[in-house]
Amino acid sequence: MTSPAAGPFDHVPRTPGGHFVINLYAAIYRLLHQTRRFAELSGAALEQVFERYPFLGEYFDEMRRHMPEDITWERATGWWREQIEAWERGCAGHLPLRALADQAALPFASRLAFMAIGLVEEDSRFGTLLAELQEPLAHRRPTLELAGQMMMDSALVGESDPWTVCRPLLAAGLVEVQNRPAPRSEWLLRVPPLLWDAVRGQVEERPAPWCRLHEAESFPAVDELLLPAELLAKLAKIPALLADGRARVLVLRGAPGADALRVAGAVARALGRGLAEVEAERLAEGDGRQLLGPFAALCHVLPCVRYDLGPGETGELPPLTGYAGPLAVILGAEGGLGSEATEASLGLTLPSPDAELRARHWREAAGEGRLEQLDAVVDGFHLGGGFIRKLARAALAQAALEGRQRIALADVREASRTLNRQMLDTLASPMPARGEWDDLVAVPGTRAKLSELERRCRFRERLLAHLGPAFGVNAQRGVRALFTGASGTGKTLAARILAAVLGMDLYRVDLAAVVNKYIGETEKNLHQVLSRAEALDVVLLLDEGDALLGQRTDVKSANDRYANLETNYLLQRLEHYQGIVLVTTNLGDNIDQAFQRRMDVVVPFFAPQPEERLQILRLHLPTGHRVAELFLERVALRCALTGSQLRNAVLHGTLLALEEHRPVEDGHLEEGVRSEYRKAGGLCPLDARGALPDPEGGVESFLAAFTRV
Repeated sequence: MTSPAAGPFDHVPRTPGGHFVINLYAAIYRLLHQTRRFAELSGAALEQVFERYPFLGEYFDEMRRHMPEDITWERATGWWREQIEAWERGCAGHLPLRALADQAALPFASRLAFMAIGLVEEDSRFGTLLAELQEPLAHRRPTLELAGQMMMDSALVGESDPWTVCRPLLAAGLVEVQNRPAPRSEWLLRVPPLLWDAVRGQVEERPAPWCRLHEAESFPAVDELLLPAELLAKLAKIPALLADGRARVLVLRGAPGADALRVAGAVARALGRGLAEVEAERLAEGDGRQLLGPFAALCHVLPCVRYDLGPGETGELPPLTGYAGPLAVILGAEGGLGSEATEASLGLTLPSPDAELRARHWREAAGEGRLEQLDAVVDGFHLGGGFIRKLARAALAQAALEGRQRIALADVREASRTLNRQMLDTLASPMPARGEWDDLVAVPGTRAKLSELERRCRFRERLLAHLGPAFGVNAQRGVRALFTGASGTGKTLAARILAAVLGMDLYRVDLAAVVNKYIGETEKNLHQVLSRAEALDVVLLLDEGDALLGQRTDVKSANDRYANLETNYLLQRLEHYQGIVLVTTNLGDNIDQAFQRRMDVVVPFFAPQPEERLQILRLHLPTGHRVAELFLERVALRCALTGSQLRNAVLHGTLLALEEHRPVEDGHLEEGVRSEYRKAGGLCPLDARGALPDPEGGVESFLAAFTRV
């Protein structure tokens, strides 16, 4: 049995780079053939062209070394095709140009035209030759007419004419037209650099602002994903459905920090592909929508488009011309896709991991046995797998900085704060979470409600496993609380203390500032902050809740209708909120009853009574003060100030004492109290000496006291 004869290009490595070189030389041969025709029309010989362009002679000499000696110019065009196809048959791996030709249904002539159009990207000297061939048009890139003429095998219009050759390239988005207003025959064609690099097989991890490439090996296998068993069973069937075309779009829904990208990558790996991570918003900013399809075909990747949609928004899929493979889409809880995506799509919702899965995520990300207090970390940080991996990396670095091999709980907390700042600081204001319940002066009823709230927060996940079947799907791990009471009664302080005792970060959103005059913008603002706060598992404080949660009104105008829509959206979103959210209001009676019914805990805050006012003063006065106890009792009895006003009064008095280099005394505190009454526009019930008006002295004594204020 004799072995087949060796081919002229068997020495060329069967790699994307080798394939590129062979096709490049085939395109150069076509350009030389066209140059020879033009030279003969002007009575010149090809050798004279080589004298003006020595680099062409070098390319020609290299080609002749591999071509039969007696072959003619016309026969050689077919010879190049035969040799390329024979070389391809010996290559089982991915060849970008072959894959693109297959998926975009490109004829061989169009494929070579693509290479010819890109010659100037490879060697600038071709630009000078093209300008001469296209005189009087002084263009250094080929026109549609010249590119097509180079590849024509006959003169039959509709079978082998310039438009027929180049039209598939334009339809697939493989080439750009730089001067569309010009006559079609004079269109200047350009290969986008992104696609040219992909044809060469030389693509960077960040080839474009809208794209990031991931190798298949960077993802786990499908059965190695940390997901619930039921979801894994469904996911295992998806690669086969995508491979045989029964489904084309995989839609993954999940909160920020969920493992949606990792799941899409595992599916891509099962398909033998890498993954192209694409941000939909950035894709729309440039030419990415047109390039994504051919780029995915050239790189043999699964395009995965991530959308950040608000309530009621619809995402439009990119056209993906030149690509016949599957597509992955990542969505959050809100928004949807256009109708074209639903015809052959598969949808999966990725749930937040439970305690067992979170523990497995931490062990995998940090390393077995390297995390101290694993149970405390799992119980204290209700995060998705993506965020857990980020925290683990940051916590490992923090521990290494201090010369430790194991991660402490404090390392995780510090890493969490850094991640929260990165993702939330532009949407909400961080507040220091500090203090203990002993720092809050409140009536027993308020304290009891706060204790109840703390228990709900601590056991919010474990509680679900101990509920009866009647609770059904309505039971969730989210905790919603409403703080009602006048300004200065301790609502914000209680929120800070709650976050501190839970070991969580606290972020504040002013609902009055979130409300936007433009239709739909309020819902988008709320969606962004609620989604991120929920995924990061922070305590979210929605201040000024009456701005959106007041009583809904009868619809008498368009403003009423849209205001009610905003309220309805917040009501529905909070009902399914999976984190801890605190809503404060100064006007509890004005809060919509439907909203109050959705609250797990309603905590009333009251203006402090004399006993509470005395406690507040004692807590805020500095150590070593010289304020008489009798004076403190009198101020607490007669000055009906709120907790924040008493705090400010002590602060003002301490500043006065500091200026005089003395401890805080009666007069300093008195002046602080007077300052608070002046700010409020009221009359201070203290007389000039700090004494109180004698209640037995009659009207004259009462009026005399106030004239001395």
